[in-house]
Amino acid sequence: MCIRLPINRMREKQLEQLLGGMFLSLSTGCPTILTKSQWGGRAATCRTAMATPVTYVVIHHTAGSSCSSQSTCITQTKSVQNYHMDGNGWCDVGYSFLVGGDGSIFEGRGWTSVGAHAPNYNSNSIGINLIGTFTSSNPTTAAQNAAKNLIACGVTRGYIKSAYILKGHRNVTATECPGNTFYNTVKTWPRFQA
Repeated sequence: MCIRLPINRMREKQLEQLLGGMFLSLSTGCPTILTKSQWGGRAATCRTAMATPVTYVVIHHTAGSSCSSQSTCITQTKSVQNYHMDGNGWCDVGYSFLVGGDGSIFEGRGWTSVGAHAPNYNSNSIGINLIGTFTSSNPTTAAQNAAKNLIACGVTRGYIKSAYILKGHRNVTATECPGNTFYNTVKTWPRFQA
């Protein structure tokens, strides 16, 4: 039995915080996004606010090991964050979001912070990284669908322009990212422009 309750915007925000985003996921069709605190990420040491909605969505791969369960994907996400913060000296993981092979989505810098994932595009893009190396294979269907649903959520919530432009990382800087096989797939996604 489904009960409909009238909920004002303030109550909705309180419920969203209480339920860790589950209410928002149900009310807007957005996928569940594990916050940094939920996946055990380190706090950023700096933050630059990003004006939204952004024009671009940039797709990446980690060029590392894939993961197929939430626990292994959390381990990989922590490794990426440690590499970015300790190895590159960045103040946080570079991507807005990371997506695991099981379809789990992990908050990186999120919707409203400037990333460190695509030179000259960081301040006007959401960077979505799929965990794994996709030079000769594609990410799982679950991961690809999660990334597409995340983009749709960003549009619905006003963080990404409805007329956004989708790019692979290699379209904005000299790199093989997001891998040859996956890049050829990304080129078939809606709103792609090289």
